[in-house]
Amino acid sequence: MFSANAQQKTYLEMLTNQPKWVDSVFNKLNRRERIAQMFFVRAHTNLGKKYSDSVGLVIKKEQLGGVVFFQGGPGRQAALTNTYQKVSRVPLLISSDGEWGLGMRLDSTISYPYQMTLGAIQNKDLIYKMGLEVAKDFKRIGMQINLAPDADVNNNPKNPVINYRSFGENKYNVTAKAGAYMKGMQDGGLLTTLKHFPGHGDTDVDSHYDLPQLNFSAARLDSLEMYPFKELIKQGAAGIMIAHMNIPSLDNTPHVPSTLSKPIVTGILKQKLGFKGLIISDAMDMKGVVKYFKDGEADLMGILAGNDILELSQNSDRAIRLIRRAVRQNRIDMKVIDESVRKILTAKYWTGLYKRDTIVTQGIVTGVNRNASKALVQELANASVTLLKGKDYIKRLVPIRRTAIISIGEPGVTTFQKEISKGYYNSVYYVLDKDANAAQISNVAREIGAFDQIIVGIHDSRSRPGNNMPLNAGIKNFIKELSGKNAVFALFANPYNLSALPGLENSKGLVVCYQKEDYMQISAAAVINNRLIPTGKLPVSVAPFYKFGDGL
Repeated sequence: MFSANAQQKTYLEMLTNQPKWVDSVFNKLNRRERIAQMFFVRAHTNLGKKYSDSVGLVIKKEQLGGVVFFQGGPGRQAALTNTYQKVSRVPLLISSDGEWGLGMRLDSTISYPYQMTLGAIQNKDLIYKMGLEVAKDFKRIGMQINLAPDADVNNNPKNPVINYRSFGENKYNVTAKAGAYMKGMQDGGLLTTLKHFPGHGDTDVDSHYDLPQLNFSAARLDSLEMYPFKELIKQGAAGIMIAHMNIPSLDNTPHVPSTLSKPIVTGILKQKLGFKGLIISDAMDMKGVVKYFKDGEADLMGILAGNDILELSQNSDRAIRLIRRAVRQNRIDMKVIDESVRKILTAKYWTGLYKRDTIVTQGIVTGVNRNASKALVQELANASVTLLKGKDYIKRLVPIRRTAIISIGEPGVTTFQKEISKGYYNSVYYVLDKDANAAQISNVAREIGAFDQIIVGIHDSRSRPGNNMPLNAGIKNFIKELSGKNAVFALFANPYNLSALPGLENSKGLVVCYQKEDYMQISAAAVINNRLIPTGKLPVSVAPFYKFGDGL
């Protein structure tokens, strides 16, 4: 489906010497159709036929440049992509957010570990391999752009929107890991988008719901937040997504989000940093951008600022009309729009869209659930597990001693318990849910007194590993009590939760596993069963006991 010869050059190299196909398509487009290429519409495959058809009508009527797919399934998405491509005279660029692969948005697909987990891995070749696998997945279902990786430096533990989506708090680690993931995907023939420029890591407001303000100096932003972006531009980044943040030190216009700021998008990113690739806005339906700029004004300002692609405009038809009027009034030079359109068409050529092909929908679920990918997921998990305490103590655990294996935070027996018991033959399972009552807790506390060894898994049962893990006060107190005994703990949660679990710093053993998935539980058990030597290092600091880079 994708021609090898089109990809011997990188996308950026191709921009300097655009193929004839780009000219031939560009010359057939009138002014309205060129502007329409800059708009990407939202699509889902989990909201029913009526919704899908309505998006199809918008694509057919407005002849937009691309689609951003959200929730659904791979088979349905591939079929719907075929339908949408048929009604589009210029092939559509199909994109999605795949920070941890297709599983971020789609059912029946693989979710790789979160970026925070990958931040703990010391061998970045594994992350490059993950990029290659994700590229195969995206291409198999007819997508050309992954709106990833996240290159934000998460230096605010309370960040409500980035957090586990970041490779961590250290700008060098973030750059190395984001670079490996980006290069893997790009070498695999997929366009990528570093996000969220100039850096969304130190905010305590979620820009989906409001406009965050960054009150740092230009020097601090340049040396910290922008560092990964600057380095990865030098390493050939194909695309960059702009965040919705108000940053007075870079543009003191009141309430203006970075997405709509010409000093930031054109002045800093294009001119100062010399970025030549695709510039994509964050979603234009987010409150952070439309709160102060209503009725299509945000879309017009986004184009004036220097974005090539605006995704998820509230009303693309209205936006295109406003931009055409601005061209007639000489508020915007058509040359600027033409340059963006040529970048978009070159992206379409580079990803093989010049050869119109139908996606084969047969065998698609098998196609995106390859054994090699599943094996890599386990390899990534094995490489991320971080031992903070108890290296020697764990080595001295005796397989035949009476061992209590406790699961906290989940209602039933866990994979971790089953895996641990393979190494400890004389063991008993205990389970305490996150809301366990005092009687349940005291029963377990009484019974485990008779055991020589205690191994505890603490699980975050939520779908995503955020802060403020839901464990009641009684459970937290029980964890603190166990920390004073001969207990080894494995935390299957965001590492920032360590600060809310006092006592663990005194435990005999502590393994941090970053997320709740079965593959992490298998890795943690392998460490405690002395079958895997842990090599992960903490990608963030957690006050007051743990710092970035910790790991035995």
